Amino acid sequence: MTSSQTSKKQDLPATAWAVLGLLSFPGERTGYELKKWADSSLRFFYWSPAISQIYAELRRLEELGYAVSARSGPEEARAKRRYAITGAGRAALAGWASDTAEAGPPVLKHGLLLRIWLGHLAEPELLRAMVGGHLERTRVELAAVREAMAQADGVPQWAFPALALRWSERQHLAELELGEALLADLAELDASGTGAPAADRQGGGDAPTPG
Repeated sequence: MTSSQTSKKQDLPATAWAVLGLLSFPGERTGYELKKWADSSLRFFYWSPAISQIYAELRRLEELGYAVSARSGPEEARAKRRYAITGAGRAALAGWASDTAEAGPPVLKHGLLLRIWLGHLAEPELLRAMVGGHLERTRVELAAVREAMAQADGVPQWAFPALALRWSERQHLAELELGEALLADLAELDASGTGAPAADRQGGGDAPTPG
């Protein structure tokens, strides 16, 4: 491996390792198939990169010698390029997965909570509707997680992905519990009069920050 390749290896983002990870399971896959798998697995606990990003990472991985690709033959109506991990790629991925360095804290960007934080500018019924919509979407996502879990059940090579999906199931159940508690908090706030319509609220006072 050249010094340039070594530098690029060190600079690989987590998404590149995730794409290479998708290739580490048995079989060869197209970029489209990798995207479908990311949508039914990775997105429940990390995120699902766009198809354009998947192809960009595949090109990078090929340049590093971590992946190879080949176009399908004339037996297929539409030519497809399928990707597979190389021995060097598997070794590099194993090294990254076994790295004991701190993986970093989980990053939470909760759009609903950002709006709740600005609830003094919104109508109480609108806030409750937002939470209700969030709960419904979470239930849909939970069903999708459980469908993915059912597909992985009993497949030996998917034992560890199944553990990640089981964690995601618990996370979605916790999100539902938190959402229901938030609805109760909003109702309590409304009953106290603090959650009055935005136009009826009076300003004043310092921001709730320490110091």
